[in-house]
Amino acid sequence: MKLKKFAATALAAGMAAFGLSACQTAGNQPAPEDTGSVITQAPVEGATELNLWTFVELHGKFYTTMAEQWNELHPDKKIQIKVNALPYDDMHNKLQIALTSGTGAPDIADIEAGKFPQFVIGTPALMDLTEAAAPYRDDIVQARLDLFSANGGLYGLDFHVGATVAFYNTELLEAAGIDYTTIKTWDDYRDAGAKYHEATGKYLGTVDTSAAWATGLLLAQLGGEYFDANGKINLTSPEMTQAMEIFKGLQDAGAAAVPPGGQPDTEEAFGAYNNGEFAAAVMPFWFTSRYLAYMPDFAGKIAIAPPPTVPNPKSISVGGGGTGTAVVKDGPHAELAAEFVAWAKLSKEGNIETWNMLGFDPLNTDVWSDESVTHNPDNEFVKYFKNNPFEPLLEIKDSIGHLQSFTNPGMPAVNNMLNTQTFNDMFENNVPIADALAQAQADLENELG
Repeated sequence: MKLKKFAATALAAGMAAFGLSACQTAGNQPAPEDTGSVITQAPVEGATELNLWTFVELHGKFYTTMAEQWNELHPDKKIQIKVNALPYDDMHNKLQIALTSGTGAPDIADIEAGKFPQFVIGTPALMDLTEAAAPYRDDIVQARLDLFSANGGLYGLDFHVGATVAFYNTELLEAAGIDYTTIKTWDDYRDAGAKYHEATGKYLGTVDTSAAWATGLLLAQLGGEYFDANGKINLTSPEMTQAMEIFKGLQDAGAAAVPPGGQPDTEEAFGAYNNGEFAAAVMPFWFTSRYLAYMPDFAGKIAIAPPPTVPNPKSISVGGGGTGTAVVKDGPHAELAAEFVAWAKLSKEGNIETWNMLGFDPLNTDVWSDESVTHNPDNEFVKYFKNNPFEPLLEIKDSIGHLQSFTNPGMPAVNNMLNTQTFNDMFENNVPIADALAQAQADLENELG
């Protein structure tokens, strides 16, 4: 499969696989497919049919591909996957109704990270996948299991790590006398950006107002959270304040500016990047697909590096976004479905396919050091980027953090507040950071109780 074709297909499907699977952190509303579609394997004699719901058609193609591989390895328990790919909101609403009523639910369902907390309140109707995942846990990035865990159980398995990294346009930076490999800290990033702005009148990076990718990264590095240990909103914490001060410092130094659309992952921002208005992006790893799809002329010029960090960080990176594949607990084939999902999402075989088909950074880090996979000269991502995409991942492998706040049912409200009001107040309207955060705190306390 040609990955340029993948990129176009995925993005045409509404970006749900990437930034929108990440509305947990970005707060963006997905633009789903206009109509649902059904994807099935070729008939398999003697197979158990498993119904699966997703909001991304390409996910469905991944599952049917993995089912074919599963059947070759498990001839005694063959499966036939029937995928219903539905619009984002329709799928999640329909699933919630089916689980609540006890009728009409599929065997397996994709649940976007921002929606997931709603499905594990009280006694979940989803199956605890802890046992099914056990054979693979040693090689899996724990933070991505934590994202879909609640009350001691594991209820969803992700497609990717979504590790936050830095993307640098080396051609633009070298012309301004900047070596991206010297950028290690946020101070380095600010100083390089100021130098770049002085030389070019343009910007190194972005200060985002419609997404919280970099905010989540900085909070993880600083050891902060959106909610405190008691689950109460905590936007006026020292860590949140410091994170905003770092971003404001970038803006004041001319190192970064608010991009069109308010974040890098928008059509407007892609145009600005193509015009050379910005030379870097600090984004989850899945942003690789955006370069291939929207910035093809930068092939061979974009380098990937660990993100800038603070002194003595609690973690260097953090996962951004996610889609948890869940199994309905009371389904007629729940045990078989759980075994298949764990194998498809966590095994080395499944994670190789995740990279080859979807272009994600796989959950199974054993794949990261398998050069037959990561350095495949025919892979479109390997061919596009200046350095091998897995090099920075291996550097940060043991320091990819997780914000516990991502599992709080109030997180969608926090995203909405930050991405529609608070960030704009600070970075567009010059409202003092303390005042903007205090207002957001008060508004969310009123909303969430």
